[in-house]
Amino acid sequence: MRVLRRGDAGPDVAEIRSVLVGLTLLPPANSDVFDVPVEQAIRAFQQRRGLITDGVVGPATYRALRGASFHLGSRPLAYLISSPVHGDDVFALQERLTELGFDAGRPDGAFGPQTERALKDFQRNFGLVADGICGPSTVRNLNQLSPRVRGGRPVFLREQEQVRRAGPRLRGKRIVIDPGHGGQDLGVAASGLREADIAWDLARRLEGRMKATGMEALISRGPNHSPSEAERAQFANDAGADLFLSLHSDGNRSPKAQGVASFHFGTGNGTTSTVGELLAGFIQRELAARTGLLDCRTHYKTWEIFTRTRCPAVRVEIGYLTNPEDSRKLADPAFRDLVAEGILVAVKRLYLLGEGDQPTGTFTFADVLAHELAKS
Repeated sequence: MRVLRRGDAGPDVAEIRSVLVGLTLLPPANSDVFDVPVEQAIRAFQQRRGLITDGVVGPATYRALRGASFHLGSRPLAYLISSPVHGDDVFALQERLTELGFDAGRPDGAFGPQTERALKDFQRNFGLVADGICGPSTVRNLNQLSPRVRGGRPVFLREQEQVRRAGPRLRGKRIVIDPGHGGQDLGVAASGLREADIAWDLARRLEGRMKATGMEALISRGPNHSPSEAERAQFANDAGADLFLSLHSDGNRSPKAQGVASFHFGTGNGTTSTVGELLAGFIQRELAARTGLLDCRTHYKTWEIFTRTRCPAVRVEIGYLTNPEDSRKLADPAFRDLVAEGILVAVKRLYLLGEGDQPTGTFTFADVLAHELAKS
């Protein structure tokens, strides 16, 4: 579908308005115009769903809007390769299966092969036809059973256990570093700087430090390429990454907008990547303490880069290129070294799990190397 924004009109807009009315975000009206109330309703919906709050209906927002009109049992669900099924009903199915002890993977509202396998396992265990189709009889059995754990937590408990079992050493950990944008996609361009270039430079600095500790650091793109978010996530999945780190800078119409923010997977209803949230917090605190950038805190999102990666993933927005002070700092190679060191230390803190840790902002690259040598 085409991207819809304020000022557009036609049957596509009428469909969007109908969905928003059904979600009680917009009063009924006989109109097919994308006006200010529609834009405000879209922004409210995006904020609820952890999407980018731009008031524009692109592919991700459209898919989420369409999916919001379904509840578990309102339609049959199955894995369709040619026409993937998305929706709130799929999300509810994934959470329900996970609560009952069947590994449907990270709840993301997309009916994929892992959801199908979990559904078939459930059907076999309870004497149903194991066809991988969630129809009335399957929904009825799902609703009759008491969950072992609420909220899809087993997925994220497994993440935590993997970190614990991996041990405190960084050697052997496989990290995918994802510099945003690239190629013809320059990202934010302001103050003589380009986001794609800043992200690439930060990725190379971080890669060097990680390799020095014995980590296996992989960069998701080359300097002249710009993979889609789905391709970046697939790269991490194919590599069997332990963590995924996406590096960006930001921009805003107002030159006063500034600071650093970190993001992780979360839906706002209690489903969150606990390891992603923990790492985002470590990165946020380290960078705020070391760089003097304004602390814009951590936030949960359902961006595609989070829903498609099978490992814990964090995206960091490091400064605003449209802010004079932030851009001045980012132009300085020594400052970018400081950022790379802060992210590396945050990863180390994640694996230390509080053991032998030091106050925020005081752990240095040399300390990390000394800790690795002491454990060898």
